[in-house]
Amino acid sequence: MSSITTPKTLLEATRMFEKQDVAWQYAVNLRWPIGVTCPFCQGKAHSFLSTRKTWQCKTCNKQFSVKKGSIFEDSPLKLDIWLTAMWLIANAKNGISSYEIHRALGITQKSAWFVLHRIRLAMQNGSLEKLCDEVEVDETYIGGKARNMHKHIREQKITGTGGKDKTVVMGMLERGGTVKTQVIARPNKTTLQSIIAAAVLPGSRIYTDALKSYSGLDSWFAHQVIDHAISYVEDNVHTNGMENYWSLLKRTIRGTYVSVEPFHLHRYLDEQSFRFNERKGTDSTRFNLAVSQIGGKRLTYKKLTGKECLPAAF
Repeated sequence: MSSITTPKTLLEATRMFEKQDVAWQYAVNLRWPIGVTCPFCQGKAHSFLSTRKTWQCKTCNKQFSVKKGSIFEDSPLKLDIWLTAMWLIANAKNGISSYEIHRALGITQKSAWFVLHRIRLAMQNGSLEKLCDEVEVDETYIGGKARNMHKHIREQKITGTGGKDKTVVMGMLERGGTVKTQVIARPNKTTLQSIIAAAVLPGSRIYTDALKSYSGLDSWFAHQVIDHAISYVEDNVHTNGMENYWSLLKRTIRGTYVSVEPFHLHRYLDEQSFRFNERKGTDSTRFNLAVSQIGGKRLTYKKLTGKECLPAAF
């Protein structure tokens, strides 16, 4: 594969990617670092059609481009727009709104919103590697603050508990390492403990608050509890790492995105977890990782808006 210098700053990236051939080659290099593979049959034997910048697979005889079978598929936007948008979202600590992308890149706000959600899909890790050693587990509620609501809506919502009408998110943080988050229906014992069992290596030390749903974890883990009604730290027992992550997440949602529908919340979790897990890297490494993960992922507008499975209108 052709070698292209990695940009170190946004200015370098925009200057590089305004040349369409360079942007194309960069995407090819990162998507297929060890050689182009057919997205239809995974065949490695192919011929290259230079005038159209496409390949023809010698196994299934189908033609494909660098966009095929990726988050870029069927997008009319050129790669310089896509790559610059990926740089911006991968390196904006508190996220970047569709209106900012719309103004910065000269595309419509609707297109920018769709682009950002497709990039969030590329940021999705899906790693099966389990957390280990010391793991903090906590849950939080995502939703609007009552004081920011209209009076009649606020009156409807204050009749329940603090989590009423909010979305529950569970998080697990390996101290000094990776965070994993997931939207859950309710924080009951069955839900929380099944997720922990699937994501954490047995025998690891687990730290939680005093929620009763965590009782019984000591059957598989070295489980220690911090009761927040008494204190927030006792020696090495605390969930401050997860609390810090929740603070970053909520600052991003409230400060940048303002209002996030529960239907889309998991996508924003993927975005925030990606940046957090790559916090020790540079702008370049975060960007390169995001671009390298574009393949095998597809998000249509119908699926994004929840209309894909609806019957056709007559």
